Amino acid sequence: MKKTVLFLLLAFFLISFNSTEIPAGINGSLASDLTDYLRKIAEEKELAGLCIAITSKEEIIYSNAFGVRNIESGELMKEEYFFHMASVSKPFVATAVMQLVEQGKIDLDEKVTSYLPYFSLDDERYTDIRIRNMLNHTSGMPDVEDYEWDKTQYDEGAAERYVRSISNEKMLFDTGEGFRYSNMAFDVMGDVIAKVSGMSFDDYVKTNILDPLNMTHSDFRYPEIPEELRTSPHVNKDGKIAVSKVYPYNRRHAPSSTLNSSVIEMSRWARANLNRGELEGRRILEDSSYEVLWTNSVTGSDQARVGLSWFLNEYKGHPTIDHGGGDTGYRSYITLIPEKDLALILAANYDRTPIQEIREGVLDIIFEHVDMP
Repeated sequence: MKKTVLFLLLAFFLISFNSTEIPAGINGSLASDLTDYLRKIAEEKELAGLCIAITSKEEIIYSNAFGVRNIESGELMKEEYFFHMASVSKPFVATAVMQLVEQGKIDLDEKVTSYLPYFSLDDERYTDIRIRNMLNHTSGMPDVEDYEWDKTQYDEGAAERYVRSISNEKMLFDTGEGFRYSNMAFDVMGDVIAKVSGMSFDDYVKTNILDPLNMTHSDFRYPEIPEELRTSPHVNKDGKIAVSKVYPYNRRHAPSSTLNSSVIEMSRWARANLNRGELEGRRILEDSSYEVLWTNSVTGSDQARVGLSWFLNEYKGHPTIDHGGGDTGYRSYITLIPEKDLALILAANYDRTPIQEIREGVLDIIFEHVDMP
């Protein structure tokens, strides 16, 4: 064990990096400043592995990998390796819904029960829940308490079984009268997508979003991820970092949580969104859909600002469009900065990684460079 820890520390200090060439218009010291900062974080924080990609609308301008894929094997992390992306999965749900809205198959203001007659909660108010409420966390539904990662379900029927299993759940408030982040709502939406499209949620997203964007190996189904690309999840055990005995996968919670991807493939998703639905001549959404996805739909000055799934924030005067994620063994973050035509993707395979702190540190460096005269 001592040798493993020593190897891990040496990896943080000595790992080489392969950042892409900085395009014209981006200050040439951006790569070195980012690498210096991330190496420092790696030295100061107890991490397993960390990957980063920063992309413009056209290409990746910086990518790097730090630490290890698995602390027991000591194999160094690579940018091409895959992570459980946790709640960064949710904007894919909203995109799938907007595709079906464009096709006239879903109405955002229609009741969920119109699409899933068997959807019910132990509260008569559930019949008022609309599709839009599910996607902006104003449904009044509670959150998932146990994802049962250790009781994995793999079959296509898992989605409908989950919807039927929540009939004893109580609502927290009248629909539209509050804000409560709900993974449960997004998992129900996966079944809506399945019933409306005639395909399983996983197949629908693969066919209509991931494949058109050439996110070749990305998938909501963990068994589909090639073993040579997988990373190991890490947790804190008795005060020390350790490999998790379970991988966070359960098909019943695919929509809210189970996208597996790399920062390299996620950069293609980011670019498609920076280009408002188009990448390399292939369009997954109409430009007009972003007026819905990226316009605040939550009322109340004390509430989060949310479009559909995307959080609408600001960092040091710069508008950002974000979503973070965290589950057993993993942390992730995607930040779009439309005014700069840039996006940041972070993924870590230790669930105590200070991903928000790292995000802010990277954004500070980005803004220092792109704002320079």
